[in-house]
Order: sequence, then structure tokens, then C-alpha cells
Amino acid sequence: MTKEKVLYEKRGRIAIITINRPEAMNAVDAEVWEGIRTALEDYAEDSNLWCAIITGAGDRAFCAGADLKAVAKGESIFPEGGEKWGFAGIAQHYINKPIIAAVNGFALGGGTEIALACDLIVASEKAAFGLPEVKRGIIAGAGGLLRLPRQLPLKVAMELILTGKSMSPQEASGWGLVNRVVPHAQLLEKAIELADEIIVNAPVAVSASKDIVYRGLDVPLDHPSKAWEINQEYTSRVMESQDSKEGPRAFAEKRKPEWAGR
Repeated sequence: MTKEKVLYEKRGRIAIITINRPEAMNAVDAEVWEGIRTALEDYAEDSNLWCAIITGAGDRAFCAGADLKAVAKGESIFPEGGEKWGFAGIAQHYINKPIIAAVNGFALGGGTEIALACDLIVASEKAAFGLPEVKRGIIAGAGGLLRLPRQLPLKVAMELILTGKSMSPQEASGWGLVNRVVPHAQLLEKAIELADEIIVNAPVAVSASKDIVYRGLDVPLDHPSKAWEINQEYTSRVMESQDSKEGPRAFAEKRKPEWAGR
């Protein structure tokens, strides 16, 4: 019986996606690429799911990037239509709901690029981040060169990019790349705790907030009015939702809100 290379679990409002190739450092081949893409599509479409966590199986690696052994054998790591979603089915696959990377070990190359594509990062004390592609004569073309300078100070990002060296989770936390560094055995537990802090909030407001942030980042600095247009567009949409009425009502009645998600 063939082992599933990507596990997908639903725990209440939380989706958990696990790259399940610990024997291969959770490297991405065509099946992993397609498995993550499919899981993310289901998460995006399921209105009962309000936060997702992506992690790796085992104790050594979150993801070692592309499966270079498969590439060396002449195998393609691209599933049919995979280029539409970018590396590992996530690099260019925007979803307007929160995604947390629970980094359980080495996240080098494509592994770091997967983590960078997520909104939040909870890292095990065993984690490591880096873009070593220049050491192999290639570049971090799955979004690493685009996202890292946005998530770190430019000089810090450039040092990692140009030297190919790795960064410890503590160092990454110090620069704000990682939200939390936790004991290895508690990684998933702590990632779920963070997800729980998110899903107590109104999903319409959370989704709109994420969209405003990322769309605003793409607005040129010499065109601030466009950012305000985006902000107003989502503000109007949220204020028309059921949840925007439920929040103040629950506050006035001193009870927990019951979000409708619309």
C-alpha cells in the first residue's frame, strides 16, 4: 500500500497539512506538490475551516526543498498544471484565510520558501532557515528572493541570500521572521494554540484584514490613495456582514459572539 505523502486533517475549525516524507527530509516531489495544492484548495473552499497549519513529519526536517534526487533521476517534480500554483502548490497560491507554518526542523531552500508563503511561523527549537541555492549554482526562484526582503531588514535578508548561510530559530525570532520559538515536542500544540487565538475572531474580518495587508504591500509608495481605496473597499464589505452586527451585540450582552462567517 502506497503511503500518502501529504496528510490532511480537519480538527474543528483548523486544517492541518503535513508533508509526510520524513525519510526524504520531506522534500517536494510531484505528489507532495499536488497534495499540498489539493489540501489548500479544500481549505480555501470549506467555510467551516478558519485557519490552516502546514508542518512536516518526523523530527529532522520541515522541508528540504525540491527533491533533487528525483530530479537527478530525470523525474519531474511538477504535477500537471503545477506551475499555476507555484512551488509545492503554495508559493503562488494566495488564499485569503490564515496559514501558519509549524516548522519542525530544517526548512532550507524551498522549505524556507514554503514558510515565507505562510502568514505566521511557529518554529521548533530544532528549526533552521536559509536559502542555500547559490551554493548549488541556482537561485531561490520559488518566492524566496521576493518575500525574504519584505520579512527581514534588507541588509539581513541580502546576507542570507548572497552567502547561502542558514539562520537559527532564535535569530529568526529576533529579526521578527518567526512569531514563536517553542520546545520541539510542543510544536504542533503551540501552533494549534496560535490558531485557536485566530479562530475566536470573526472570519470575515480576519480574511478582509489579511487581504488589505497583502494588497496594500503591492501598492507603490508614490500611490497611497490606491491603498486607501483597497482599505475602504474591504471596510465597507465587512461592515455589511452579519458578523459586524454580531460583534457589538455580543459585547453589549456580555457573551461570546457566535460568528456566522458572513
